[in-house]
Amino acid sequence: MSDMMNTLVYFNHQIVPLREAQVNILTHALHYGTGVFEGIRGYWVKDQEELFLVRCEDHYRRFKLNSRMLDIDPPKSAEELTEITLELIRRNNFQTDVYIRPLAYTSTPRIGVRPDGKFDFTIVAVPFGVYMDSTKGLHAGVVTWRRLEDHALPARGKICGAYVNSVLATNEAHRHGYDEAILLNEDGHVAEGATCNIFMVRNGKLITPPPSDNILEGLTRACVMELARRELHLEVVERSIDRSELYTCDEVFFTGTAMEVAPIIKVDGHAVGCGNIGFITGHLRELYFQATRGRIADYHAWLHGAYQPVAAG
Repeated sequence: MSDMMNTLVYFNHQIVPLREAQVNILTHALHYGTGVFEGIRGYWVKDQEELFLVRCEDHYRRFKLNSRMLDIDPPKSAEELTEITLELIRRNNFQTDVYIRPLAYTSTPRIGVRPDGKFDFTIVAVPFGVYMDSTKGLHAGVVTWRRLEDHALPARGKICGAYVNSVLATNEAHRHGYDEAILLNEDGHVAEGATCNIFMVRNGKLITPPPSDNILEGLTRACVMELARRELHLEVVERSIDRSELYTCDEVFFTGTAMEVAPIIKVDGHAVGCGNIGFITGHLRELYFQATRGRIADYHAWLHGAYQPVAAG
């Protein structure tokens, strides 16, 4: 932990050690959840001596768009935020996989829900390995908590307060012995995992819920859809999914920045397909692994090299 506190972070418009990046206990965002965050992966590839950030500018574009929902406007462009992040990587001399957490938040230390237009933002990068070991497949379960409705608290925005929904779902799933939760929306359709999108394979098609079913519009989700179409020549369909389809489909998997591509072999105790990692899931997981580590030229546009430019595909 002492080494972690020496990590350099971006806070109050400057780069400082993490131990100096402190906020007041009355900070508005701490009490009312009025913040927006992102999660960005970086992969260290030893044989290339490079650390690749995955879709960094796209994450920051989403970050800025989502911040608008709370009338927060980080005064940097996506390109500038990416450059700050690359500088943090270099200043910390990371030679390991990392996770980057930008956070924009209402910063006034006071009581009262009404915002006052004052905000700040920070960027933290930390060493980060496997989020959840899915090498043998995950056991997922549908929980009683429902996914947030857009007209109550927009699920498409990574709003801090909204993630209490994910915490409640995760706690329930773990109490029941599952690795990860699956949430339904108020219409009873499958929405997503607690912190990840969901896909199923049925009748040779790759199917995932649409944004209108209250999902986060995930960037890993978008990557997987592109890989499925271009590399595996699959038909990708965005449509509502019934809970019972998870019991009768051929394959199911999660996607997310932290989760990556994570196979699901059981849902609510029911074996998915043959109860093993599916053929399509395995291929997509491997393709995503290779693409995000700079080994497939066609997807170099997804990457920013921290130590040297990435050649275009």
